[in-house]
Amino acid sequence: MDRSSLIGITLIALVVSVWIFFQSTTSVRDVTPQQSAQKKERVDSTSSTTAPTAPAVGFQPAPERTITVTTDNIQVQLSSKGATITSYILRKYQPWCKEEFPDALVDLVERDVHEYGFSFRSTNGSKVSAEDVPFTWLVPSSNLTVGGSDSVVVVGRAVTDSGGVIERTYTFHGTQYAVGTSITLDGMEDEIPATNRFIQLEWAHGIRYQELNSVAESDNAAAIASYGGEIHELDADEMNQPVSEKANGNIQFVGSRIKYFAVAMIPEAGFDGMAQYNGVRTPLPDEGIKETYSLLYRLPYRGGRQTHEMTLFAGPMQYDTLGHYGLTEMMNFGFKWIVKPIGEFFMLPTMKFIQKFIPNWGVSIILFALLLKVLLYPLSVPQMKSAQKMRLVAPLLNDVREKYKDDMKRQQQETMRLYSEYGINPAGGCLPLLLQMPFLYALYSVLNMNIELRQSAFLPVWITDLSVPDVVLDLGFKIPLFGIDKFSGLALLMGATLFIQQKQMITDPKQKGLVYMMPVLLTLMFSTLPAGLNLYYFIFNLVGIGQQLWMTKFSKSQLTLADLKAQPKKEGWLQKRMREAQQLAESQGRAVPGRPQQRNGRGSSRGKK
Repeated sequence: MDRSSLIGITLIALVVSVWIFFQSTTSVRDVTPQQSAQKKERVDSTSSTTAPTAPAVGFQPAPERTITVTTDNIQVQLSSKGATITSYILRKYQPWCKEEFPDALVDLVERDVHEYGFSFRSTNGSKVSAEDVPFTWLVPSSNLTVGGSDSVVVVGRAVTDSGGVIERTYTFHGTQYAVGTSITLDGMEDEIPATNRFIQLEWAHGIRYQELNSVAESDNAAAIASYGGEIHELDADEMNQPVSEKANGNIQFVGSRIKYFAVAMIPEAGFDGMAQYNGVRTPLPDEGIKETYSLLYRLPYRGGRQTHEMTLFAGPMQYDTLGHYGLTEMMNFGFKWIVKPIGEFFMLPTMKFIQKFIPNWGVSIILFALLLKVLLYPLSVPQMKSAQKMRLVAPLLNDVREKYKDDMKRQQQETMRLYSEYGINPAGGCLPLLLQMPFLYALYSVLNMNIELRQSAFLPVWITDLSVPDVVLDLGFKIPLFGIDKFSGLALLMGATLFIQQKQMITDPKQKGLVYMMPVLLTLMFSTLPAGLNLYYFIFNLVGIGQQLWMTKFSKSQLTLADLKAQPKKEGWLQKRMREAQQLAESQGRAVPGRPQQRNGRGSSRGKK
């Protein structure tokens, strides 16, 4: 096996091994979110100095009441239990089950929970949680509607038996996804001990999943914090193993995301304090996965009347929408210094520009694939020329292999002599391919998280949602190692075009296995990717086939072996290293093809004394 074949098979094995590892991460530990919460509760209850004989906090009773506020973009339900949120509906988005339930809308709050609550330690050490505190809503109507540039403020108040007050306000704007909030403590010195004088404001139960494939949701889920001028990301990547990070100092926001939606808590400008974000990955039925991230701010209370303001964003992972609130860093464009600028400042704006004139996102992706192929053409030409040169010298290489089939060392030496004679760099097509990789990875990131592709149809019968695989074949069982039981139509087409490209590019009989191996492996792997991504790769490969055919069949400047031999030779890095290796071998007394072995500066041959 020659060097190129060995490198190719090694890289394929590495890619497949990494992919299988991530697909089959099923380690389970005896930890659940409930156990983690109980453990945290025990630690919190013993970590502060309190007065065990002090009475528990008592609150004046209030009737249970729910307020519903509807704006242009959201519909939020507020409960009088802690003035918490029990529903946060996005009115312009539907969950994956919209065909079965046409009226269903995306709700980011988990079922049967009170979200965006608060907690504090009382003077007797007990924990006071928001849902245990009765609030009175200071608005006459239980159903409020606001639109356009208008706004409405909802105020709730809870009063302790000793006269302390906790007040919460929510300010809704007609066209915004975010809600302005505040929490005020007034006269709570007798309830909150000086040794533990703070209140915790938190989004505790994560984001409710909205897609059919919970694994894809979890693969894109994370907690993100911006503080100290940097972005920090937390990913719970091990099953049932909680992870946690703290943010200290000047904090811009703390948030979490799933594939297409996000929640963030944005403090008032100049906030200097502490926040915490936690995550855990847990198994779901049918090999599903759920990642839950909680967000928490520790807000100090110095006595008297004190108010803390916080903006709560819960909405789509749409770039312009996030940009309005300074949250674009929540989108994962890939490697910060190479891939991210390409995706954020070139690919996403270009695709959005095309989509302004072409409302069908499938057609927009095709046009973008053609545009990118044109832009990357200077990088693809060296690849095609390298393949054309290899095709021309293939018969000579085959002769060398046949002639020296029992002498691998001589075979390699003669092969390098041919490469040098005809000016061929065996790695000539590798560098252009590597230079294209940041563009392809950036495109994967942009198309994978682009919410505009969600539930967007390309063809009415076949590709009805570009954000999920276009399944055309269900095996009914999973292929061992790969865990694939469904095949994507576009992935099959992509694999077919890749096979044709490999046949065009690979002429070495020793690498013939790659012609079949790569298309099969990538078809299996790409069958789990969104249809929009596979549509792009299919078109990209199709155009590449056309380019290669033009260069080899129809171009007027067809190369011949004589042309190659007559062209000026430019020694590449690999050729230089091979030449140096041959010179080293000669200096050490080893035979070099075509030259007699030297001894003490004089030629020698068999029988000569």
